[in-house]
Amino acid sequence: MAPPSQSDQPTQPLALPPAGFLLRLDPSVRRIDRGRILVGGAPLKILRLSDSGADAVDEWDDGEPLDEPTSHRRLARRLLDAGMAHPYVDPATVTDLDVTVVVPVRDNPEGLDRCLAALRATGAGGAGDASGAGGAGGRGERKVIVVDDASSDDDSSRRISSTHGAVFVSRDVSGGPGAARMTGFDLVDTEFVAFVDSDVEVRPGWIARLGGHFADPVVAAVAPRVRSRRGSDLLAAYERQNSPLDLGDAAGLVGPGRMVSYLPTAALIVRSTALREVGGFDPDLRWGEDVDLIWRLTDRSEAVRYEPSVEVIHDHRPDWRAWFQQRRRYGASAAALAVRHGDKVAPARCSRWSAGAWGLVAAGHPVVGVAVAAGSSAALAKRLESLPHPTAEAARLAGRGHAMAGLGLARATVRVWWPLVVALAMVFPRRRAALAAVMLTPAISDWIRGVRPAGALQSIALRTADDMAYGVGVWEGAISRRTVVPLLPRFSEYPGRRAAVDDTTVG
Repeated sequence: MAPPSQSDQPTQPLALPPAGFLLRLDPSVRRIDRGRILVGGAPLKILRLSDSGADAVDEWDDGEPLDEPTSHRRLARRLLDAGMAHPYVDPATVTDLDVTVVVPVRDNPEGLDRCLAALRATGAGGAGDASGAGGAGGRGERKVIVVDDASSDDDSSRRISSTHGAVFVSRDVSGGPGAARMTGFDLVDTEFVAFVDSDVEVRPGWIARLGGHFADPVVAAVAPRVRSRRGSDLLAAYERQNSPLDLGDAAGLVGPGRMVSYLPTAALIVRSTALREVGGFDPDLRWGEDVDLIWRLTDRSEAVRYEPSVEVIHDHRPDWRAWFQQRRRYGASAAALAVRHGDKVAPARCSRWSAGAWGLVAAGHPVVGVAVAAGSSAALAKRLESLPHPTAEAARLAGRGHAMAGLGLARATVRVWWPLVVALAMVFPRRRAALAAVMLTPAISDWIRGVRPAGALQSIALRTADDMAYGVGVWEGAISRRTVVPLLPRFSEYPGRRAAVDDTTVG
């Protein structure tokens, strides 16, 4: 049996974080053997520390800054790249980035007015025109470029932009948000560019807080948490807890196979050089252009980070019809992304052990399924023989991996494979109750975790409909592009996020 792969992520260039950098262990990381062994990250790794390395991690987790010794900075690099630790940006720290803000807009004058007013309140402004006159881009004043993507009434966008002191550019033909952002980026000459959609309101200090991440030289882009605007109706309540732009409250390193696999560009700060090197947004993508950009950055070993302690507010769709179309279009983008990124768009990732075990359970053979799961634990234990209590550790990792895989497979079932479930229910009527249970499991799990925008039945029904609407788009895209890639799961050898044992003592 081959040893577990360490990661399917590209290796970051060895650029060390500076002395004075703050970092914290990810809450999911476990420390065993008196703190000298770390278990965590995504994909999951097991890392051994020297005594001095363990002491350094203790200090960092207590709030001490990274000190000068190269060995400690190398250890910090390893932890950051593995997703075992994340930068901590002190809220009191002010980071003055040389940044230009680009705002794409199409037929949204009210949103644009709110967006620019919020940007102006945070220090962005400077009257100018497309020639580049105006705002200096330094502390207290940042240039804002509004790009109207062929609105039916671009005079409104022009007037609002002028009122708020923003540079205004109008496109003759709509190319979508990615193309509009690149039109604005052509006018950017600052070290950083911040993309903010017209239906977003930023908050004071957002650039300074996110900017602290760029002290790490490998970081190419950072995004805040995107929260849906509060409201009194059911749609607003649902979006507040289930918006596809809201990636949750856990900070993380971003990339395929990680806990945060992509970022929306509703609000995003990027190094201008990194954006130019990857060619910017793909103008051929109207949907999914943000996922494509993030994955091209990570393909080049650029680090991309999600910082949920910084929040911006996003307008939700105005009605349920628009809500359904948004989900459908997001799903349809999976096929276009598959053409560019292959099985990174897989609807589910799990080990062959987990797939086999849950497949046997679904087929009505739970005892055999449990036996397969137990077999995976025994196989993993052999790879963990150098650890204290390898059998118990393998059981813990395998058990958690199978549980996560089961939920992931259930979500992929309701999100992508539901047409097949409907067909199976028609052919095998005795299996309908089991199939219905699988379809409802993700929504019930969300309810149990506290995602409750309405009563239980309504919340579960809406969440299930949300996933199925996305699946409609996935199938439409797969059929139109004649590809099955966005419909297929991705398998690995070991349960859950693949475990890699690093026997090198570091730190």
